[in-house]
Amino acid sequence: MTTNGRRAGSRRGEDTGFRLGTGLFAVLLITAVAGIGAALIWQSRLSIRQFGWSFWITDTWDPVSGQFGARPFIWGTLYSSILALIISTPVALGIAIYIAELSPHWLRRPLVFLTELLAAIPSIVYGLWGIFVLVPWMRTLELATPAWMKALPLFSGPPLGVGMLAAALILAVMVVPFSSSVAREVLKAVPVSQREGAYALGATRWEAIRMALFYGRTGIIGAILLGFGRALGETMAVTMVIGNNPQVSWSLYAPQYTMAAVLANEFTEAADELYLHALIEIGLVLFAITLVINVLSRLLIWSMGRPPKARHVPAATLASPEVA
Repeated sequence: MTTNGRRAGSRRGEDTGFRLGTGLFAVLLITAVAGIGAALIWQSRLSIRQFGWSFWITDTWDPVSGQFGARPFIWGTLYSSILALIISTPVALGIAIYIAELSPHWLRRPLVFLTELLAAIPSIVYGLWGIFVLVPWMRTLELATPAWMKALPLFSGPPLGVGMLAAALILAVMVVPFSSSVAREVLKAVPVSQREGAYALGATRWEAIRMALFYGRTGIIGAILLGFGRALGETMAVTMVIGNNPQVSWSLYAPQYTMAAVLANEFTEAADELYLHALIEIGLVLFAITLVINVLSRLLIWSMGRPPKARHVPAATLASPEVA
């Protein structure tokens, strides 16, 4: 065998080993996710066997009588996360656009540092800020709410300060650094030629920024959904300001509950096996909802990233018109 042949065989062996090694890591990741799901199902088997699918749609949560339903916690988790997404998305995009497109060079680095610093603050610190700063503000706002607004279901409830709106606001503050950082990097990755082409066609600065947003829309949607996933699993900060009352309500002022909060508050208090299995099933529900949302977000990003299909033009329309 020649030297070149041995070298080619060695390279093929290295490529095969590298492919198998990286494939093993991918298999380990899939196995870990499947193992977590299987462990949650096994550890919540008593609750699954006794309540079945009614666990997802039942409002009652009574450990004394042994009646458990997860609907208030599912509602609280999704409601608070969606509200946080609605509040945080414009702020995060505004920060990303200003830093990437508009801020002067001397200000850009401090703003990036402060944004990343917000992401590094522990959630318990956010919770303390929420208790001592945000909750008194919310109580003042609720007391100042006009009576005609309190008559609406969206603003009903006593002025406690803690509740759904406080949880959504603190979640929005926690989500903004993640979404804005990723969106900023997406905008920086847009080729300069795209902006130069827009300016060459007579576009204003705002129109060029809109073009950059459209060009990076897939990554920006991914940044927003990353923030949504962050909000779904947040525990301590939300637990400290949401009020922890298992009810389903549209009111922004009403104390409510999330799945992560009930796990943090009651897991160590589970006095019997059914109670413990019900709490673990709530963890299973949170795991399933997170998986479904991530799959749907990946499908959305994939559908937006696909190139548009070329439309088929019938041959008859390509024929030249007949001369009268």
